[in-house]
Amino acid sequence: MRIAFLGFGEAARAFHDSLAPKLDGGEFRAYDVLLDNAQSAVEMRDAMVSRGVQPADSSAGLADAEWIFSAVTADQSLNAAQSIAPHLGQGALLIDINSVSPGRKRETAALVNQTGADYLDMAVMAPVHPKGHATPVLIAGKTAGELLDRFRKLGFNVDLAGEAVGSATAIKMVRSVFVKGLEAITVEALLAAEASGCFEEILASLSGSFPGLDWSKFPDYQFERTTRHGRRRAAEMRESGETLDALGLNGGIAREIAAIQDAMAASGVKPAGDLKEAVARVLAARRRDK
Repeated sequence: MRIAFLGFGEAARAFHDSLAPKLDGGEFRAYDVLLDNAQSAVEMRDAMVSRGVQPADSSAGLADAEWIFSAVTADQSLNAAQSIAPHLGQGALLIDINSVSPGRKRETAALVNQTGADYLDMAVMAPVHPKGHATPVLIAGKTAGELLDRFRKLGFNVDLAGEAVGSATAIKMVRSVFVKGLEAITVEALLAAEASGCFEEILASLSGSFPGLDWSKFPDYQFERTTRHGRRRAAEMRESGETLDALGLNGGIAREIAAIQDAMAASGVKPAGDLKEAVARVLAARRRDK
């Protein structure tokens, strides 16, 4: 079986690392735009080669794969599909795991289906580590029902969201408003507490009001996720904004979450150890960036 990855970042690497042992004799190939940049090409090529994945010179080099996972940043999902579409044909399946709006996935599906290839809307519903391709996912599309058993036999933790493209990602996008929003509310409230000189009082009050969140670990995790993955989360939140707008709701809330996620990533802080110290460092960086 030939499997390809269009984009070879964290999600693609995690999927490969857990899926490869299930496919004895399977062939893997990947292309990432970072291969075209002299500064990033070495690390990216090493990430592929060290895993037994053959680097492709362009997205066209992936077209003969049976399954092609599109795993790029949310803002590049359509561009990635446009780059490979002219090279697709009957027998290929583009599996779009990108965190984008239902409208964007329907637009991408139309582009792919025009080539004679099939398209699958896949939504990854939890962090890809440590489970890799066994992370819970939802799938949707005209061939989703037919593929369900095959995915499960390969160890995917997969459920069917429906036949309509966009059904899987809609669940992801709406859920993400809460998940990424909770991250943004937590870090911004604690930064404000530190700036106001009442950090300990706010932390104690929140711990007492919401004990189920386990405040011995919860805030540290929110700071780690937003500073490490904020840019990717911000791109996802802008897609959630588009989703809410299309539903006649307030997409602005998702864009405000995106702004906080972007700011956390831009701080450059890598929290470790004492929470209050990490909050102070992020606060200083955020103020400096103003």
